[in-house]
Order: sequence, then C-alpha cells, then structure tokens
Amino acid sequence: MPQRVSRGRFTAAPQGSTVTVFLIGMRANRWWKVGAVARTAAAMPRMLRHLARDPGAGLLGAHSWFGRTTLLLSYWESPEHLQRFAADRDAPHLEAWRRFMRETAGSGDVGVWHETYQVPVADLESVYSDMPPFGLAAATRRVRIGPGRQTARQRMRRD
Repeated sequence: MPQRVSRGRFTAAPQGSTVTVFLIGMRANRWWKVGAVARTAAAMPRMLRHLARDPGAGLLGAHSWFGRTTLLLSYWESPEHLQRFAADRDAPHLEAWRRFMRETAGSGDVGVWHETYQVPVADLESVYSDMPPFGLAAATRRVRIGPGRQTARQRMRRD
C-alpha cells in the first residue's frame, strides 16, 4: 500500500541525546545457490516481526531495499538495545546467526555485513521534501521546517 506524500519540507526531531543507526545486509554472491540465498534472506522478516511485537526491544523504525545486495536501515534507542536483541536466546536472531555460521559462512555463496553508528542528536541533520514519512523522521518524530531551520547548517546549529 503506497504511503501518502506529505507536501512541504520536514526534518527529524528525535528525543534523547543519541540515535543508534544500524545497517545490515546480505549479498547473493552466487545467486544461483537459491537455497542458501533464500535461507539467509528469510531470517530477517522473522526478526522484524518479533521486534514489531516487542516495542521494549528498542527498534525505532526500519526501511529495506532488495536486490542482489539487500540493505536494511534501522534506528535503535541505543547500541545496548541492539546488542541485547542480538544475544537474546528467545529472539530469532541468535539461532539464525548460528545456522548461517554453520551452514553458509565461508562457502562464498552469501555475504552478510553490518555497520553500527551511535550518533549524537546534535550532529544529525535531515530533510524530507514532498515525501511520505521516511527515515529517521518516520522512526522518531517529524516536524515541519520553519524559520531558523531552512538550511542544513541551521538544522545542525552550525550557523
């Protein structure tokens, strides 16, 4: 279902002093190895459903893109929330990771990667022009850009 476009210019206004940005993805190095690619790809939707049912887990929001290289961009309350989820024996990540390491890692069939950034809110800058809710603004809070926030420098309080 398409999201409704919000006309105008908006910026993200997260609460707190930091936001944790987590990028994770996989690459079908040997796309013809359909079984390995499908098993690896199937793990993420289970994790996202689990996180959606548990707001206390700390996931603020996520967006994903699919292709030979797949990317999930997510925003978390803290690195501790992310690490707690990754190590939780009752959550779907740990078993999926162990299965990947046992069955697929080292074969060259599928690559996986992730990057984590803890970003001070004071150092964030965003703009969304004529967009549906997206990115950090969809994961946290979105506000219309007004006087004193027209430029990136102003939004970062660097003027």
